[in-house]
Amino acid sequence: MVIRAVLWDIDDTIFDYSGADRAGMRTHLELEGLPDGYGAVEQALVAWRAITDVHWARFAAGETDFLGQRRDRVREFLSRALDDAEADDWFARHAAHYEAAWSLFPDVLPVLDRLADRFRHAVLSNSSIHNQDRKLRVLGVRDRFEAVVCAVELGVSKPEPGAFHAACDALALEPGEVAYVGDEPDIDAVGATAAGLAGIWLDRQERGGRPELVRISGLDQLPGLLAGDTRFGAPDTFG
Repeated sequence: MVIRAVLWDIDDTIFDYSGADRAGMRTHLELEGLPDGYGAVEQALVAWRAITDVHWARFAAGETDFLGQRRDRVREFLSRALDDAEADDWFARHAAHYEAAWSLFPDVLPVLDRLADRFRHAVLSNSSIHNQDRKLRVLGVRDRFEAVVCAVELGVSKPEPGAFHAACDALALEPGEVAYVGDEPDIDAVGATAAGLAGIWLDRQERGGRPELVRISGLDQLPGLLAGDTRFGAPDTFG
């Protein structure tokens, strides 16, 4: 089938989530002080990211809800038995600094402009519509996407085929007519491919090591890849 639409991940694909989260948490810790058990800000930042990855995986697996994973991250990071309101308040103070650091990756707008006339565009995220719709509006790109589909509202998350198929349904397209671009090789590229989409791994960190996947290291490579079509043929041959 001919690719007619591009389905996008948001965090660490078009939006620099890791950079904003790190900058926001650094400011938060500078203002509130290091929690007990951390000898330096850098140590705390590494721990926060690791804790986030663990609890986000629990959420994606259906072991907790969206607010639950957020509260558990705070409790584990602080090593304190906070009630829900206390955890929410702490996270809200962090979120204010995190949001102040929000930005798109530099290659996003040029590529969206290049693809605007040739492909339809939508978003599939493992977050919530409340978070992601607002994020796209603040970043000034919400109007670039026909639909924003999120796991919290769907009740199913990537890499489950149902999540990808729901996003294709929102576009009224068959999975084979849709390319999916995301920064996680398994959750995004493998999951999309298994669901019948053309999965593309955006490997910004150039981790490599997955020759079975169609891989790009920057969005500037995406228009050429899509122009070649043929369901992308051999991976790792983009110029």
